[in-house]
Amino acid sequence: MRFRPCIDLHEGRVKQIVGSTLSDDHSAVLRTNFSSDLPSSWYAHLYRQNNLTGGHIIMLGPGNEAAATDALSAWPGGLQLGGGISDTNAEHWLKLGASHVIVTSYVFHDGQLDFDRLEQLRRLIGKERLVLDLSCRWKEDGYYVVTDRWQKFTTLRMSKELLAELSSSCAEFLIHAVDVEGKCMGVDERLLALLAVADSPVPLTYAGGVGSMADVELIRRVGQGKIDATVGSALDIFGGSGCKYKEVVEFCR
Repeated sequence: MRFRPCIDLHEGRVKQIVGSTLSDDHSAVLRTNFSSDLPSSWYAHLYRQNNLTGGHIIMLGPGNEAAATDALSAWPGGLQLGGGISDTNAEHWLKLGASHVIVTSYVFHDGQLDFDRLEQLRRLIGKERLVLDLSCRWKEDGYYVVTDRWQKFTTLRMSKELLAELSSSCAEFLIHAVDVEGKCMGVDERLLALLAVADSPVPLTYAGGVGSMADVELIRRVGQGKIDATVGSALDIFGGSGCKYKEVVEFCR
């Protein structure tokens, strides 16, 4: 299990936000756990010092391009980047230093996976530089992929067959457990067990709900060591008290 660090950007600043509260509705209440006075490049430098490759920068809405560029400049080739990625800007971000681009909403249309768009993007940049975000929420009979700020359910139900099919088009999967993401209330053990059994053919990173080192240990145990982990709001570098950054780094090593 590898530790995959994150840099979440909102309105040009490094923040930790409860992602399910993001909305295009300006009257909706956005829940922010942490807002940093440090630049994005500070976090990129920190991850570089610890050689934590495979972490990700996520641009949560517009106005984050400069901060994303600064982080990539601090560690060219060391971080993935997601948020509004499409066929019109994927190459641009790769040239600026992203090791991979992370795509979600662009390859979905009316709740359906748009295989033409996915194939177009794969041909444009190559599957080896493409990460699919399959963040999901529970709905009635299973976990379904959600898009558009995690507000819209798609018809894609998380399964071993789904991961096997899509692995031919990407290098990795990034999966946020949206129901617990940003809440430091414990990981979604049911989703972790499903992902472990699915046995993804490509690397898979789980994010969401980590509140303590016990949760990090649970990801390793339930995920059978096959699932990488992201820790956000619980980390001391993001104002959290549940996990010390250095302790997580050492544990995952």
